[in-house]
Amino acid sequence: MDMSMSRRTVIAGAAAAGLTAATAGTARAASGRPVRELFGKLADGTKVYRWSLANGGTRLKVLSYGGIVQSLEIPDRHGRYTNVSLGYDNLAAYVAGTTFFGATIGRYGNRIAKGRFTLDGTAYQLSVNDGENSLHGGAQGFNTRVWDVEGFTSGSDVGLHLYYTSLDGEMGYPGTLRTKVTYTLTRHGDWRIDYEATTDKPTVVNLTNHTYYNLAGEGSGGIYDHELWLAAARYTPTDTGLIPTGELAPVSGTPFNFRTAKPIGRDIRAGHPQLITAKGFDHNFVLDKGVTATPEHVATLRDPGSGRTLKIATDQPGVQFYSGNFLDGTLVGPSGRTYRQGDGLCLETQHFPDSPNKPAFPSTVLRPGQTYRTTTSHSFSA
Repeated sequence: MDMSMSRRTVIAGAAAAGLTAATAGTARAASGRPVRELFGKLADGTKVYRWSLANGGTRLKVLSYGGIVQSLEIPDRHGRYTNVSLGYDNLAAYVAGTTFFGATIGRYGNRIAKGRFTLDGTAYQLSVNDGENSLHGGAQGFNTRVWDVEGFTSGSDVGLHLYYTSLDGEMGYPGTLRTKVTYTLTRHGDWRIDYEATTDKPTVVNLTNHTYYNLAGEGSGGIYDHELWLAAARYTPTDTGLIPTGELAPVSGTPFNFRTAKPIGRDIRAGHPQLITAKGFDHNFVLDKGVTATPEHVATLRDPGSGRTLKIATDQPGVQFYSGNFLDGTLVGPSGRTYRQGDGLCLETQHFPDSPNKPAFPSTVLRPGQTYRTTTSHSFSA
């Protein structure tokens, strides 16, 4: 299917496939059948839909706005379901928000120093939205765009294809980038994300997902008792603007050592200069495996109270561990409870921040004739 297909074509295709659209109430997703309902409208009247998926014991709700994961429900050790992702219950909060809850991130996940880079001798100035730096694609990154969405079933899998075309010059990036993101729930309840993109000019690309997890349940409190394991012997220290210095520092003997699973809160207040700068963990971990042809297990997160466990596999060389440091109690989730510092965490699989300005880092350059492809898989158990 052409990644540039129009919204009209997507909706017509969905209707032909027998997908259900609801404009009010709650839509339930029977296993193997995506369900669509109206979630809200933007100021210009553009409709935003919520798609519901269920398979293998996992329930997922995704918005056409930003490709946002609005809800992710998994059972605990007693079979009790709860939403384990932070977010909102209304579109206006997502539009006004600056936390990137659940969003598809692009063109470039994480930070680019001063919003500048040079490629093939040409300098580019990007949208700056994080102090003097560009963060997650700029002020109107992929998280703010309405994606074309197509539901599908394939054998025992169920999922969504999301399409967005970013025009040449959008947020300062060169080249028209045609992007396809596929969310799949497998019969085992795994949530897989497949990213794909092509360009007509040399550009840089680093796509990721920004779901905030709390395996005890959205609105349940902090995640400092969650146990985290990361297959990373090194990380990238940052300056005061959270831009990597270029060093690949060893985690051994530091609070950044998660090579043996430990509670996130054990060392978060250890007084390490990097933790003080970031107000907690907000760092790229250099995965031991590097870039791989297929996804490999790189992270395990477990909530001892509920027994819920998340395992992440990826083909990417890094993962950004963010411990929710800037949640300040002013945001209210679907539970009606506020989000405070440490009430959720992100594990964003990625290439390294500021790679376009760090030649020693793995390259994020995409050229015409090439196809950007990457996969991250999330497996749940209790």
